Amino acid sequence: MANRDDQGSAAAQTEDCDAVDASADDADSADDGSDILDEAEEQEKLLNPPTRFDAIADTFRKRDERRKRRGRAPASHTGQVVFEMESGYKDSSSQSLLFVGLAWGAWRASHTRNSDANTTPTFWNGTHSFKPTTILISLDGFRADFLNRGLTPALNAFIASGVSPSYMLPSFPSVTFPNHFTLVTGLYPESHGIVSNQFWDPELQEEFYYTDTKISMQPKWWTAEPVWVTAEKQGVRTAIHMWPGSEAHISHIEPTYLDKFNASEVLPRKVDSLLHWLDLEDERPQLLLAYVPDVDSDGHLYGPNSTEIRATIADVDSMLTLLVEGLLTRNLTEIVNLVVVSDHGMATTSTNRLIQLDNIIDLSLVNHIDGWPLRGLRLKKPERDLDPLYTQLLLEANKTGTFDVYTRETMPARYHFTNNDRIAPLWVVPKAGYAVVEKQDFNVEEALTSGQEYHPKGLHGYDHEHPLMRAIFVARGPAFPHPPNSRVAVFQNTEVYNIVCDSIGLQSHSNNGTLHLPLKPNGLHPDGPKVETPYDAGQHENTPPQDVSADTSDENKETTVDKPTWWSFLHEQLQKAKDWAKHFVDSLTRNKEATNHG
Repeated sequence: MANRDDQGSAAAQTEDCDAVDASADDADSADDGSDILDEAEEQEKLLNPPTRFDAIADTFRKRDERRKRRGRAPASHTGQVVFEMESGYKDSSSQSLLFVGLAWGAWRASHTRNSDANTTPTFWNGTHSFKPTTILISLDGFRADFLNRGLTPALNAFIASGVSPSYMLPSFPSVTFPNHFTLVTGLYPESHGIVSNQFWDPELQEEFYYTDTKISMQPKWWTAEPVWVTAEKQGVRTAIHMWPGSEAHISHIEPTYLDKFNASEVLPRKVDSLLHWLDLEDERPQLLLAYVPDVDSDGHLYGPNSTEIRATIADVDSMLTLLVEGLLTRNLTEIVNLVVVSDHGMATTSTNRLIQLDNIIDLSLVNHIDGWPLRGLRLKKPERDLDPLYTQLLLEANKTGTFDVYTRETMPARYHFTNNDRIAPLWVVPKAGYAVVEKQDFNVEEALTSGQEYHPKGLHGYDHEHPLMRAIFVARGPAFPHPPNSRVAVFQNTEVYNIVCDSIGLQSHSNNGTLHLPLKPNGLHPDGPKVETPYDAGQHENTPPQDVSADTSDENKETTVDKPTWWSFLHEQLQKAKDWAKHFVDSLTRNKEATNHG
């Protein structure tokens, strides 16, 4: 998340932003939201070579080298925090080991209340013993249909070898901090209390603003139990890399290992962190979480259909390639579960897609404004002004069709965004791609006259069921004993907490999720792109998507029949990715040379 998580350049077309009112089961069907989906994906002609592709090419050249790993300090280590963003385990041990494990588990159950995670048999990778281990990686702002762009050979091969829905629904509002806390608590934002990136707490009489870490990382804001606290309570070591909220000393229980947020950290360094923790023989964590902000940051800065975001998507995919190869080198492919998610999608915005709030209501009646690009309004005299202002906003909403307006009482039930005093009493929720602004921050009329561009160029925070807000979930490992390429029904990110807990035998706390392992596939993903591409203003539709992602040929299908060979299948994709990256860089170089000689 760059600077503010939610702040677009001019877009040539108008987007149909009607809210999608479909259930999760209906959403999984091929025609869900078809009225606002466009089959053709934007493929922009790349005229300027992004310098980061030098790093991509170098990554593939050096993928067989062992990287030098530096030690990580425990959670008590101090350092400056910099924010610029917004029981179904498959036992593969022998029968005798299983018997010993069960007997030991029975004894432990009669002497302690600790979770089954402490009694699960260990596994052997040939050199060391491991307890069940799960890595959860969040790719901030990675929209589900980004998988269609031919830039993600590792992720597409991962999907073809694992289990996943067509997409995962975020929670409302679709912004970073609420959704990352939902991912690790299983609770809707109204239940866990982080209701936006920015909000006023009437009881504390204080404002939470996610980038002000002296305030936002105080434990008083974080009133729910995240998965690392669940694990540490049950004797399971955790290692957390930059996850939002992990520095807040929640319940005064710290992760065993903690990497604090570092906006300048390069992607390979994240892989180093994860592999280093797996190499800790005596104090190895079983639950590892990593946060990757790059796609969100560049999506805000350049827009979700820019040349720059294509390069960033490819960078992130190459990072996952490095991680998979590190697991393969350590013979951990049947020991470590790998779960990759995102928190929300991204929509293009522009100067002509702004809602000037000052022109609709008298802002002198407002005491506090929460959230963004949607706006929560707290009034100075709500008993007098709430109904009239609601009526004014509703008339304008019906007239323009660019936003919806709700009170807490009229908020759609599917938002689960009512039962918390931190939720403002009056909300202006823009259609996807629009933003609500005040003149003190951005004067729309003056900007349109002068040609000033609105920034950021990409936004999120809209109706969580809108296709442009769709996220991803992909899992593979011994806790997911499913046929390759398995498809499960679309679900919301409130389910992730239970899934992660089950994957290493943790007892989960009460939450809003209902899914538990093993997941129940309803078939296989079809050949070709897994996700329909939603229409987003600013994308060019005259060029069909280029499919250079995971190969779905019969030859590659045969390699996935034997489940342990999926890593080999993924390994085979690396050469294809390397060839693609080389071809891509060469084409950029030729374009540059042609431009220079022209």
